[in-house]
Amino acid sequence: MSVTAKQILESIPQRFRPEKALDYDAVFHFNISGDEPLQYTVTINNGACKLQTGLLGTADCLIATKSKVYVDLETGKANPQMTLMLGNIKVSNLAAMIHFSRCFRKFDADKVKASGETSYLKRPAKTGPLTGVKIVDFTRLLPGPLATMFLADLGADVIKVEDPDRPDYIRDFEPKIEGISMFYLALNRGKRSLAVNYLSTEGRLLIHELIKDADVLIEQFRPGIMKEMGLGYEELSKLNPRLIYVSITGYGQNSIMSMAAGHDLNYIAIAGALGITGVAGGAPVIPGFQLADIAGGSYMAMNAVTAALYQREKTGKGDYVDVSMTDAVLPFVSMQFAYQQGLKKEPGRGKFELSGALPNYNVYACGDGKYIALGSLEPKFWNKFCEKVDRKDWSAGFLKKDEELELLKTEVQSLFKTKTREEWLNFFKNEDICITPVNELSGLEHDAYLNGRNMFVDNEHPSLGKYKTINQPLKFKSDNLDNNWNAPDLGDDTSSILKELKYDETKISELTGSGIIKTKHAKQ
Repeated sequence: MSVTAKQILESIPQRFRPEKALDYDAVFHFNISGDEPLQYTVTINNGACKLQTGLLGTADCLIATKSKVYVDLETGKANPQMTLMLGNIKVSNLAAMIHFSRCFRKFDADKVKASGETSYLKRPAKTGPLTGVKIVDFTRLLPGPLATMFLADLGADVIKVEDPDRPDYIRDFEPKIEGISMFYLALNRGKRSLAVNYLSTEGRLLIHELIKDADVLIEQFRPGIMKEMGLGYEELSKLNPRLIYVSITGYGQNSIMSMAAGHDLNYIAIAGALGITGVAGGAPVIPGFQLADIAGGSYMAMNAVTAALYQREKTGKGDYVDVSMTDAVLPFVSMQFAYQQGLKKEPGRGKFELSGALPNYNVYACGDGKYIALGSLEPKFWNKFCEKVDRKDWSAGFLKKDEELELLKTEVQSLFKTKTREEWLNFFKNEDICITPVNELSGLEHDAYLNGRNMFVDNEHPSLGKYKTINQPLKFKSDNLDNNWNAPDLGDDTSSILKELKYDETKISELTGSGIIKTKHAKQ
C-alpha cells in the first residue's frame, strides 16, 4: 500500500512531541497541490497540537508543494535542502518550519505499510582487546561515530543512542542507495542501535538504567547540552562512579569560544594548519579530507577512551575527558611552529621543506595527467633517483636556494611528463627511492598494499548487496578482529537492549506505542 500525503498529515497529532513545544505558539498552513490536493492548518499552543481541515486564520508559516514532493520529503526519499534550492517546496518562514519539525516525530511508514521482518546477516560474537567494554554512543555525523566504530572493531559493545524522531543527521546525507546513506554505513559498522526519546522522562530513566553498568559514554553536543537533558557527567557518575565520560567539541568545554559554532575548516584555521597549506604565493588550500574531525576528534577520542580505561584499572574510578578538536590539531604544526619560534619568522606557505619547497620531496604530474609522489628526502634516496634518471648533476641541487631550487623543480617536473605514471612506477620498480602513486579514490580498493594490509571490510547488506568500508588500522597479533556487521537500522536493537535492562514485553509495548522508543526485530 502506497503512503499518501493525507496519511502523513493526519498522523501529525500522533507524532507530536509536547516536551519540544512548551512556551511555543504558532500556526502553520499546508497547501498541497498535485494528484492529491489538500489544505490543513496545524496549530501549536504551549505543548498542545491541533490539526484542522482548510487554511484557517493567519499563518506564521505557509508550506506549499505538490503531494508527491511532500510524501518523498516525509519518507526520506528527497533531500530537504535540495528540494528547497530547486524551488519544489515553498516555505514562507524557514526558521518557523525548522522549529515545527523539531516538535514532531518522523513519519513511520511501517505503521501504514504492511512489512515483514527485515532479513539481516547473523552477527558474530565480539572479539578483540576491548571485548567486554560497553560504550554508550551519543555522537553523530563524523568525529564520534568513526571513533566508536573503530572501538567496536576492537571488540567493544557500542550502543548507538538516537532520538527516533531526530536520529543521526548523516542518515539523510547523499549519496543514498535504496534510501540508505553510504556515509552512515561507512561510519557505524558493528554497533547496536537504541532508538529512544531521551528528552522524555521515561527515556531519560531508560538511559540512566543503561549507564549503571556502562564503561564509557561518548557525546559531541555543545557544552552543557547533556547536563540540560539530565545526562551530564556529574549526574551519571553518581549512578556509576566507574563511568568514563568523553565529550568531543570544537573548542573545548571551557574556553572563550566553547559555545561558538564551528566545523573542520574553522578548527584547522585557528590551529594554524590551514594557513600553512598550499603552494608558494597562493591562498590557503582546504584539505581534501576532514583533518580536525578525524585526527582531532575520532583518533583523540579513541586515545581518551583507552587511556581512561587504563587509569581506571589502577584507580577503580571513572573520569571525565574533554576533547577539543582545535587543540588536537595544533600538534600538526609542531615543526613549523618550532621554525617560527627559532627564527622569529614564518616558514611561508609552500616554502617549508616538507610542504613543497624541495624538488626531492614533491608531487609531480606525469604524461597521462596522473600524479606521482617523490619522497626522496634523504641524500641517499635522492642520489639513487638522480643516477636512475641519468642526471647526476642534480644530486646537490636540493641544497640550492630560491631561483635555482625552483629551476630544478621545473626540470624534474618536465622529466616526469615524459612518461605515464604506470611507466614511471615500472621504471623505478624495486628501486629504494621513496616513490609512490598518488592514488585516486577509484583505485584504492585495488591497491595491492592496502589489500595486503586488510584495510577494507567486505560488507553485504540485504538491500544494497556487497560494498566495502575502510577497516580500523590497528593490527593485533593475538586477535582476529573480523567480527563486524552492517551499520544498524534505527531501532534494530532497542527491544533486546531493553530486555537486557529487565524491561518486560508489556513495558516495551507501552513505550513503543507512546513513541518514546522505536523497535525493530533484528536476528541476533
